[in-house]
Amino acid sequence: MRILLIGATGTIGSAIASALSQHDVIGASRSRAAETVDITDAASIHALLKRVRTVDAIICAAGGGAWKPLAELTDADFESSVHDKLMGQVNVARYGFASVADGGSITLTSGVLATQPMVNSAAISLVNSGVEGFGRAAALEAPRGIRVNVVSPPWVSETLAVMGQDPSWGLTAEVVARAYVASVEGAETGKIISP
Repeated sequence: MRILLIGATGTIGSAIASALSQHDVIGASRSRAAETVDITDAASIHALLKRVRTVDAIICAAGGGAWKPLAELTDADFESSVHDKLMGQVNVARYGFASVADGGSITLTSGVLATQPMVNSAAISLVNSGVEGFGRAAALEAPRGIRVNVVSPPWVSETLAVMGQDPSWGLTAEVVARAYVASVEGAETGKIISP
């Protein structure tokens, strides 16, 4: 399979690339991958898709949001969070349908904070929930038998370690990557896949 992996150089993205190494993986990120893309910029997404042409699958493991107390979140914080992780991935899917082969797949990324929010997570919980709702709905209308799923990673051990937290209550990126493999190589659609 020919797979476009957006967010290929991040902690999870690097593990996904390794897990799918038997396929032809085209890595894309803002600056450190073979292909460059900024998912907050529609023109950048269109340009990437034009360069890579037809693929069997698109995975988006990119996007961010504001992390701060609700009382401190500004309109701009919410707008940038929605514009980045939510609308960035929505646009990857919307524009990506034309580049995915019949019967292919698109896999987006939400996160555990959609269903298990915590202090400081209001903006990220909002966008993660939005990605999940969009993924379910998009699967119902995807053209040409294209499957749409969302992977909802838990806290990743490597990220917890960088944050100075106990990595043992997370899953390794290698384990999380298996959920993306299942989405790409499986037959399910409209699912929220939790590793």
